[in-house]
Amino acid sequence: MSDFGGALKKDLKPPYEFALIGVPYDEKESYLSGPRKAPQAIREASSSLILNAWTELGLNLEEETRFVDLGDLPLTGGYQDLSLKVASKVEEVAAQGAVPVVLGGDHSISLPVARGLSRVYDSMAILHFDAHPDLYFELYGDKYSHACPFYRILEEGLVSELTQIGIRAATGEHHQCAQKFNVRMIEMKDLKRLEGLSFTRPLYISFDIDVLDPAFAPGVSHPEPGGMSTRQVINLIHRLQAEIVGVDLVEVNPDRDPLGLTAAAAVKIIMEIMGKVVYDQKRKPRN
Repeated sequence: MSDFGGALKKDLKPPYEFALIGVPYDEKESYLSGPRKAPQAIREASSSLILNAWTELGLNLEEETRFVDLGDLPLTGGYQDLSLKVASKVEEVAAQGAVPVVLGGDHSISLPVARGLSRVYDSMAILHFDAHPDLYFELYGDKYSHACPFYRILEEGLVSELTQIGIRAATGEHHQCAQKFNVRMIEMKDLKRLEGLSFTRPLYISFDIDVLDPAFAPGVSHPEPGGMSTRQVINLIHRLQAEIVGVDLVEVNPDRDPLGLTAAAAVKIIMEIMGKVVYDQKRKPRN
């Protein structure tokens, strides 16, 4: 059973608060293929036989929200076809007031996710968890590489602010780009100074699983030692002050994850983000 601890609903008709969208695509991966297999691996790791729908903030997602799985997008063409399909589906979900939860796939899918969300939210912020800034203008001649999505997002003016956290593989080019676009880059060496994060604009969280140290998430194509612990990530999510309107989780590589530890971490992070959304909604003052 793949049901996020029992939280997923079988009835896919709106209204719902969260919608899972799988994007099994890794053609823009620059090193090892495999992330295309992640949506199914993450679903399998979510079985209610091994976990439940309660989050650490005390929310029972099975009873306190509607979470549906819209399945994997049919990807029969190239990247431009994928971009159109992802942006359209994300826009459709967001326009209903629901939060799209997108499972990659490599990080190139974040550009169309941002395009879809930007059609619904005029002024948006991104919180980007990653070991790598993904701010190259192009990589190996490809402007749509998984190492370039945030340059494209900024170039297209899809967001008003970008905050990156967990970075520990930045180049001079990345720092120049960050300065050009006024990106807030919180590198791992500076993480201990961070007390919390607050955003006034609607927030899209883009979560590359390799922000976690390989000890916690070994199943990635580009392991980078010296990263965050799963506990550090969860604590930061719990302290986050923002209206979360979209989430993606990318770069799980099941071929390098024989014990399923990385997929399990992905499920945990997704559920804690969802729990944070529901928790904050319940605390909102009623008019």
